[in-house]
Amino acid sequence: MTSHPGFHSLHDETAASISVTGDLPDWLRGSLIRNGPGAFSLPNGSSVDHWFDGFAMLYRFTFDPDSDAVYYRNRFLRTDAYEAATSGEFEGGFATGETTLRSRLATFLTDPYDNTNIIAERFGGEYVALTESPRKVRFDPNTLETTGHVEHDDGVPTGQLSCAHLKRDPTSGVLVNVDTAFGRTSQYHVTAMSPDGARRHVGSVDTDQPAYMHSFALTPRYVVLTEFPLRLDPRRFLKPGRQAPFIEQFEWEPDRGTRIIVMDRTTGTVVAEPVIDAVFGFHHVNAFERDGGRELVFDLETVPDATTIDSLYLDNLRAGEMGAIVGRIERFTVDLGTGSGAPRYGDVDAAVSREMLYPDGSALPTVSPARWCRPHRYVYAMGMDTPVTEWARRVLKLDTDTGAVETFDDGGDYFGEPVFVPAPDGDTEDDGVVLVVALDADADRSRLLVLDGQTFEERASASLPHAAPFDFHGRYFPELRVAADD
Repeated sequence: MTSHPGFHSLHDETAASISVTGDLPDWLRGSLIRNGPGAFSLPNGSSVDHWFDGFAMLYRFTFDPDSDAVYYRNRFLRTDAYEAATSGEFEGGFATGETTLRSRLATFLTDPYDNTNIIAERFGGEYVALTESPRKVRFDPNTLETTGHVEHDDGVPTGQLSCAHLKRDPTSGVLVNVDTAFGRTSQYHVTAMSPDGARRHVGSVDTDQPAYMHSFALTPRYVVLTEFPLRLDPRRFLKPGRQAPFIEQFEWEPDRGTRIIVMDRTTGTVVAEPVIDAVFGFHHVNAFERDGGRELVFDLETVPDATTIDSLYLDNLRAGEMGAIVGRIERFTVDLGTGSGAPRYGDVDAAVSREMLYPDGSALPTVSPARWCRPHRYVYAMGMDTPVTEWARRVLKLDTDTGAVETFDDGGDYFGEPVFVPAPDGDTEDDGVVLVVALDADADRSRLLVLDGQTFEERASASLPHAAPFDFHGRYFPELRVAADD
């Protein structure tokens, strides 16, 4: 079987100044840090079975318009999981390997999995790599060297799982996260971290069987948990003998429907928790309030059902079986029943309406960070054909007001997640640039493309010294500029 070029293993770690073709805007001087699976097998024979289990690699792109260059660096995170794999002691991860009862409990309760290959975030003055474990790996943002784990000793409740995607309120700088704690009565714990690193417990919600939640939604007043019917019974961990990989412990139970939990960010009170028809998704695009607080709106990229995760084993992906990653962008509106902005507490049956924004195939949708928690007009995403036998051949810009779609498909064969960077003094929401990594299979190289946010045409590009495997998510950090050793 021919291996798909985007699912190869990259073993080279490089630091280089790469020349730019085209024109970088003068204000683009920060860094894009991307995270994702860098290798699925190691020279010693250690390997993983699932895309989500590839060993974490960081990629840093620092822009210098004065020299028409991008300073590039890539490096594996030296996590416990990576070190175990390099020493031949890797036992498994998210969807790889079986474990015994004892090692399963030890992993969840004392030594959570730390292959943090999903995204990079800033915690106060620290930079960390994240996955769906509560273990956060700290790294130097300039060298990308691994510098340890973030430890909290503040009494704020935590759990055995975390949402991989934290949400930042751009007005206050507060960073919100959701942990899942297994127990006789399992709970979702909502935590808020201020810009100085201080954390507080917002509130908790009981659940009989925890759901798989990769992300959640945030507005100025509310935290929104979408409890999909992909559920886990923690008692399964008490079964004797060997057990299937972690994700296979979850079961799809569509008859439960999907519970939408709306929590007040100040008091921790659940404002509403209506149940809608079964739906599944990984990524909440954005959320906001309108009509004086009467309505809560969130956009979610939905997929047909939870078989998506099972379909992302490497053998399937390398064979071109990629239909499971194709999403549709939908809008959900929760009527909170008040025109004054004061929540109507206890309304568990709040009405929910559902609107299709883009049905034609998307993946990894994003909006401008300047619009987080606020109404947005534009969504950027990878564009997928339906039916799908290929990775994304384009990126798209969706106008949620008009339904108009613009696409870009030049500069590479396959495209990754588009990240919008707003111009500091921009007049419109789409005044800025879109950063996207494209893979040129014939040249065996990846390129960083800089697209104009308004015209959606290429402004600049820079070729990497190698082909990067398909990764997951990136963040642009305007404060991370050219360092002395670049």
